Amino acid sequence: MEADLNDVQRGTRSNAYWPAIRFAALPELILRCWAVLMALASTVAVALVAVLSIGCYGAAKLLGKIRPLRDAYQFLSRTYDRFLYRLGQKVLRDPRDTPALRLMVSLSLTALPIFVAQLILGKPRLLLAIAFYLSLYGLKFERFVRMFSAKHLEAHRRQGYFSEKYDRVFGRYVEFFLGYLYGNVPELDRTVHVGLHHRENGGPDDTVTSSRYDRTSPLDFLWYLSDNIWTALGLAPYAYFKAKGDEKNRRRILWGMARYYFFFAAVFIYNWRIGIVYVLVPLLCMNFIMALTAWVQHAFCDPEHPEDYFANTVTLFDELNFMNEGYHLCHHHRSSLHWTEMPAHLDRIRDKMRDAGSLVFRDLDVMELFLELTVLRRMDVLAEKLVPWQPMNHEERLALLAKRTKPARAVAAAQPYHQLSS
Repeated sequence: MEADLNDVQRGTRSNAYWPAIRFAALPELILRCWAVLMALASTVAVALVAVLSIGCYGAAKLLGKIRPLRDAYQFLSRTYDRFLYRLGQKVLRDPRDTPALRLMVSLSLTALPIFVAQLILGKPRLLLAIAFYLSLYGLKFERFVRMFSAKHLEAHRRQGYFSEKYDRVFGRYVEFFLGYLYGNVPELDRTVHVGLHHRENGGPDDTVTSSRYDRTSPLDFLWYLSDNIWTALGLAPYAYFKAKGDEKNRRRILWGMARYYFFFAAVFIYNWRIGIVYVLVPLLCMNFIMALTAWVQHAFCDPEHPEDYFANTVTLFDELNFMNEGYHLCHHHRSSLHWTEMPAHLDRIRDKMRDAGSLVFRDLDVMELFLELTVLRRMDVLAEKLVPWQPMNHEERLALLAKRTKPARAVAAAQPYHQLSS
């Protein structure tokens, strides 16, 4: 399986989609309306968190101009990093993963105690809620970006980040423990990302493919977001694995769904207000950001060959680029490759990238790409940030981007797995 995932898979064609989970008592219209409602709620939830996260980022920038505060923060940060570096040498399978350890420790010392304190107090407290969301998402969403990358790469580690001595206690700690706070269903990364997304490589059979949508249309994204709720809840992947006869991953995702649904229900039964603030809103935010990420990471497909992952996977160079998340094509090409080795690997596959027309952007992260591509629709900005493989003028760049964001052709009359009723 790992060898198959690591090889360049060209020419993969879509098989017909199979009937997914059927809810005979519920008309498709009701399910669609509910999904659209969840999409709108996810948008509102992310907007509220964004106001807090970006607003506090602006305040932090102002405080950073005060030299004593800036010097104190830098001193504490360097001391913290030195401590974690020494700790990483002892507890990690690969000390190069210390950035992920830093995130795990930070969340365990902030968001987790706040959540426990809130349960003890018995009803939501505004200041605790603000502290909780800042702990989860950080300033300008940077902590969430780090968490997303950490859980992404953890999914590709059979034993997680921790060495054998600590694995029994902390094995797969991000996805199976901290993930509950983010609304991330356990097993979603190990099964859906590794067993489904890397198998389909963003092609037509991928449950999170965006190729059939117009990636420059906000309305199309809203429709895509409403579809994504079935993936975020684990239902669409469950249908995929059941149809494929993949019993191992089907049982895994079912067990993960059962655990998360139990957690969700338990908190709501304990206190529905706490359930909304600390469980439902993070789930809605996860739905939105998961959809946004999948939407843009494979946004620029070749409409004639949507299954070619060399063409449909974008590479982004940005200031943060935590654990080299921007080297997404390198990761698809060699999923077992350690993240520190991806820049060198990109140099090795440059010729293949050029031949496939793979797109590379500089000074652009996932969130910025989404805003420029779909919300603001400023193709001029994207054309300026595009790094072409051969000399191209501005008009040629615009024409290329326009072609690569059109809805891809239908393949084998496929029916999406996210359609939960026939």
